[in-house]
Amino acid sequence: MTKVTVTPYGSDAGKKAEVAQMFDKIAPQYDLLNRVFSLGIDIHWRKKAIAYLLKSKPETILDVASGTADVAILMAKILQPAHIVGIDIANQMLELGRVKIKDQALSDIITLETGDSEALRFEDNSFDAITVAFGVRNFENLDKGLSEMLRVLRPGGRLVVLEFSKPHIFPFKQLYNTYFKYVLPYIGRLTSRDVRAYTYLFESVQVFPEGLDFNNILTKIGFQNPSCERLTLGICSIYSAVK
Repeated sequence: MTKVTVTPYGSDAGKKAEVAQMFDKIAPQYDLLNRVFSLGIDIHWRKKAIAYLLKSKPETILDVASGTADVAILMAKILQPAHIVGIDIANQMLELGRVKIKDQALSDIITLETGDSEALRFEDNSFDAITVAFGVRNFENLDKGLSEMLRVLRPGGRLVVLEFSKPHIFPFKQLYNTYFKYVLPYIGRLTSRDVRAYTYLFESVQVFPEGLDFNNILTKIGFQNPSCERLTLGICSIYSAVK
């Protein structure tokens, strides 16, 4: 299967730089648009993904592509770990996340920092669990990002990935694709400062290796017992695997 790379702007800067630029542009509207576009279901998806960590009760968690810290904040409340580190390449997203963390008095638990998933600064076996919500699709080098997360995850630790996927049930597939391809980008252009961001969202989901294909990549990297749970008729999926 030929690997297809989709970037936000198609420039020579590379996917990583373009993704950072895109999210910095849309940061002020990001949380609101998430709620509107998903009708609030995205909060349920995040809680469902976090539930995969309830049994193991991780004390130290790395949240990759943390953005405005929605998942990190929910994990702090639900899992009550000792420490969560959230990393992202988009600084404006992190700045908004820091405000939310401070407002909810979680600064002692959650730390946000600029970081690249493909070059994590942490030592081997540093975290009990790692989460990524709607972020792996944006990795420039998926294998390298997953390999880095495997490296810093402790033996027996769990990776949980929440990512968009493609519905397959007729007629929901056709209706959803129309909304995702045409309506969502139109609203995004009206409300954000970036005309490409929500068109890129649809395009990136179409080429992402979902389901069994993604589980096979996890296995190739070295993760064990990968699983996939499809949510809301396949709009998104939760992937889980252990080291």
